[in-house]
Amino acid sequence: MTPQDQLAAADSRSRNGDVVALVPRINIHAFCSNPGTAQAMQAAAGDRRLARAHLDIQFGGVMAAVQVYGDSHTPNVLVVETEGGHDAVLAELSHLANVCDPSTKVIVVGHVNDVVLYRELIRSGVSEYLVAPLGPLHIIEAIGALYANPKAGQIGRIFAFVGAKGGVGSSTIAHNVGWLLSRKLLIDTVITDLDLAFGTAGLNFNIDAAQGIAEALGQPERVDQTLLDRLLAKAGERLSLLSAPGSIDRDHAIDKEALEHILDVVRISVPNVIVDVPNVWAPWTKATLVQADDVVVTATPELASLRNAKNLVDFLKAARPNDRPPRLVLNQVGIAKRPEIPVGDFTRSVGIEPSIVIPFEPQIFGTASSNGQMIAEVSAKSKPAELIEAFALDIAGRSGAPPKAARRSLLPFMSRMSRSRKK
Repeated sequence: MTPQDQLAAADSRSRNGDVVALVPRINIHAFCSNPGTAQAMQAAAGDRRLARAHLDIQFGGVMAAVQVYGDSHTPNVLVVETEGGHDAVLAELSHLANVCDPSTKVIVVGHVNDVVLYRELIRSGVSEYLVAPLGPLHIIEAIGALYANPKAGQIGRIFAFVGAKGGVGSSTIAHNVGWLLSRKLLIDTVITDLDLAFGTAGLNFNIDAAQGIAEALGQPERVDQTLLDRLLAKAGERLSLLSAPGSIDRDHAIDKEALEHILDVVRISVPNVIVDVPNVWAPWTKATLVQADDVVVTATPELASLRNAKNLVDFLKAARPNDRPPRLVLNQVGIAKRPEIPVGDFTRSVGIEPSIVIPFEPQIFGTASSNGQMIAEVSAKSKPAELIEAFALDIAGRSGAPPKAARRSLLPFMSRMSRSRKK
């Protein structure tokens, strides 16, 4: 097995569909003794989830770290690798303890799968013990877990939808997927419309939504759960909109870090966040697509759309090496008398298979748009409705029948009952 194969095999333990949290702005120093571990650390350093942190990688293992920090402060997180047995590991770490600052969190990477050793290390103050070989996501998960808020629960997943060009139907697909996640799968969902001048989320749901996202971007330092609840517009029992103003009476500027903070607050409150990204290329759109947990690129079978879709897919594959490739939705296929690129040729050129191919149904889509309805509300048995529902199930990692609504509140109810009995 090659080192690349070992890295991929180790990393498969983290590719289970769970969200891996972004690591905060911290300093991380790693002292590796094995080339495979160093390779995994290097791959982790280039991952989007570590974009805020600074990771420095050196060789030499535990004893090299002891020498370096004999007369300097240790970082926020120190990762040290040891290839010794039980007694050797404890002896090395006793030397490290003499030079390690009390505030530093220590992760030990070992080559001995020993539960007794693990318990001794945790009792001695080590934050985590990982058994090599490791994958980059495994490393990032371990570091992120050190800073996770235990009261916050699982963070939500961000799905970024972007069109290969204007008019391909990306917003329509995003809104319908969000509606299905909330209505069919009974998952709390927020749709965030980032097209401040021409956003259509309010129109597509036939509600007079407030200027939620614009107001949040105007005061990002104040955005917390309380303000977010005021800015969100209800579009259903489990669906809310963070709408765009949809006006051109003033210029709209989006700060990348402000938007990042807002999305962090949103994803703490709900399991699913649909981000409708407009077809513009700016630092904030680039960052939003790179940082999303899943990206959906919508295209139509035309030359300009093909070129742009390929550029987006190639960029996202390179910028997100430890994530699955973006998903491709091929929309408006089969317009009468319009020359089109065949689906097979489109697929070969872009380099990924479309998740769904949606036929051109102007009556259904036009009626839904005019009435402020979703496709399934207009024609639930139509081919587009069935395809979009299957796609929503796929990106949510679900199959089969949706859960019953009562299951959402069952565990909290049982927990309250248990506490009342103890009293």
